[in-house]
Amino acid sequence: PLDLALRDPAQTAQWAERLGGTSLMPGHVRLSRGTPVAELEGFRDGAWWVQDLAASLPARLLGAGEGRRALDLCAAPGGKTMQLAAQGWNVTALDIAGRRLERLRENLERTQLSAEIVQADALKWTPEAPFDAILLDAPCTATGTSRRHPDVLHRISPRQIAEMTAIQSALLTRAAGWLAPGGVLVYAVCSLEPEEGEAQVEALEGLGIVPVVPAELPEGLKPRADGTVRTDPAMLPEQGGLDGFFIARWRKG
Repeated sequence: PLDLALRDPAQTAQWAERLGGTSLMPGHVRLSRGTPVAELEGFRDGAWWVQDLAASLPARLLGAGEGRRALDLCAAPGGKTMQLAAQGWNVTALDIAGRRLERLRENLERTQLSAEIVQADALKWTPEAPFDAILLDAPCTATGTSRRHPDVLHRISPRQIAEMTAIQSALLTRAAGWLAPGGVLVYAVCSLEPEEGEAQVEALEGLGIVPVVPAELPEGLKPRADGTVRTDPAMLPEQGGLDGFFIARWRKG
């Protein structure tokens, strides 16, 4: 199925009816495949963007921004940046890939949302001031997309997992140092590999886990006992499933 994230969650029921879809939580509409995305009502007006339901959860866990500063690391092509901007954050969107950042600019223009765009290597870049929130959707093996791309399970090797794990650890360490006191960090990977998810939580020090609660997730999903979230493609099968993600949230004391 095709998942849409809405710019205005208050209009969830209206858009579900207008597009003939279903909603699994506020701000989300799920459609059957068939109609070209650009021909759907609301596309040109920027009322929504395409984003898997599981991929929308990390930004949701940062809540309302109320004008505070947020950093979206590895931001392109912009789904999470648009979410944060729509939630009221003053967003800095950072990515190393210039071509993917062009897509982010186009998406922001279409949805009439705004963010400061920075092209830089997150392992070398340093912000001028700390952030109230940081979203790190880290580079990963993407084995969580196997529901849509089953070949990924046959292309990923232990060496690639080890390489991604090293990058993720380095990014997490840097991101933790850019948080203001009381700031919140959300880490996410679209991977089924525990080395890229659960093991990263165990390695991070100096921040306290902020447990995810059931009310923050779609009906039918529950956080793990430690307060983190693990989704996999077999979940919500009757509704069409979702991508595999690992998500954790911390607060700086």
